Amino acid sequence: MESIGVLMPRPTFPYLEEQIDKRFKLFRLWDNFSYDNNAIASSIRAVVVNSVDGADADLIRKFPNLELVSCYGVGVDKIDTNKCAEKRIRVTNTPDVLTDEAADLTIGLILALLRRLCACDQFVKSGNWKRGDFNLTTKFSGKTVGIVGLGRIGKAVAKRAEAFDCKICYHSRTAKPEAKYRYYPSVVELASNCDILVVACSLTKETKHIINGAVMNALGAKGVLINVGRGKHVDETELVRALVEGRLGGAALDVFEDEPNVPQQLFGLQNVVLTPHIGSATVETRTAMADIVIANLEAYFLAKPLLTPFL
Repeated sequence: MESIGVLMPRPTFPYLEEQIDKRFKLFRLWDNFSYDNNAIASSIRAVVVNSVDGADADLIRKFPNLELVSCYGVGVDKIDTNKCAEKRIRVTNTPDVLTDEAADLTIGLILALLRRLCACDQFVKSGNWKRGDFNLTTKFSGKTVGIVGLGRIGKAVAKRAEAFDCKICYHSRTAKPEAKYRYYPSVVELASNCDILVVACSLTKETKHIINGAVMNALGAKGVLINVGRGKHVDETELVRALVEGRLGGAALDVFEDEPNVPQQLFGLQNVVLTPHIGSATVETRTAMADIVIANLEAYFLAKPLLTPFL
């Protein structure tokens, strides 16, 4: 398989790059690569992308012999799956292996926000503790957690929140008969009936800005928003306004609409926790994700079934 061309648009994870380079002919888009070289473009049969770059119709058209788009991540919203289907290009992603990691982070974000852990850390380091005690914070145990999207990650969040004696409710496209949690047919209804709203659904045309001003108002001045899905799930302009005006109690965000650009108005707010899209960012999980990408590439070019086909 050393002659099979595989393109990576940007440096992603050294282990993944090394493993692809061992098995295939790796082309690095950041390393003096030119789309105008027809011989190189024609030799590329697979592209390995992530949730930042993706593969749009323009990129797909540049490689006439492209057969596989492998996503180093779960979300495929940056991949033009319609164009892939039209050209019979297979698409894979890396589900399951990052479920626990994303759910763990969600609980961490909730605790960091409610117990103000980041501010507590700075309070001690700055020496302010010597001048008096830190202000009281808010407990997590016993709260009602509403989850938007009861998929793999949503269910894992629910399981963890139950360990804190939290009540669980959810919204999804349809009610899930197997779920023991209360279902709300709209996000506004869900937000009206929970203390903590967790966004963990897939990004589609229907779920873009699913968290809008009406949802934030329903969540209210004592409610908090946690987003571990995609940045475009939340209307950031409305979010900033709701936080500044005190209509929303707080927010913990791992994803943003225009990453890595974050609204600067959020930086000065004490009721906000921000992380740089680290839902799957541990050595163990990123390595497992890389192994799935490699396994899918090998399976495809050995004419074996794909491990995690999306398309």
